Amino acid sequence: MHTADATPLSPKYGLTEDYRSRGNRQVTLIQAEHLPVIAALCGVDNVEPGLLRRNLVVSGISLRALKDKRFTIGSVQLLGTGECVPCSHMEENLGVGGYNAMRGHGGITARVLSEGPIRVGDTVKALVDETA
Repeated sequence: MHTADATPLSPKYGLTEDYRSRGNRQVTLIQAEHLPVIAALCGVDNVEPGLLRRNLVVSGISLRALKDKRFTIGSVQLLGTGECVPCSHMEENLGVGGYNAMRGHGGITARVLSEGPIRVGDTVKALVDETA
């Protein structure tokens, strides 16, 4: 895990710098607002986002509301494809109880629909479904 000020996304490769980006799980996102909750449930002062094995930390929008919806980060369009459930690494990374602390707070997975860079500070915005 490393932090970057900008990174390219593409429909073919997802997060191009992440060899695990595939299919409907090309990008994983977690809400910054959930980090203090996870920390409290683990009994620690704070949780470093890198320990949670998510690609992007976002704030100011409900990620659960983006499941099955199109949204943008900066100029890149994505589709929320599902809940990002915790894995066994949470016990290793956060200690005993880490898996349960992440339940309901794991964020979402997404597929990349358009190509372009995303940058720290880009706005995450839900797109209106014009067919509804």
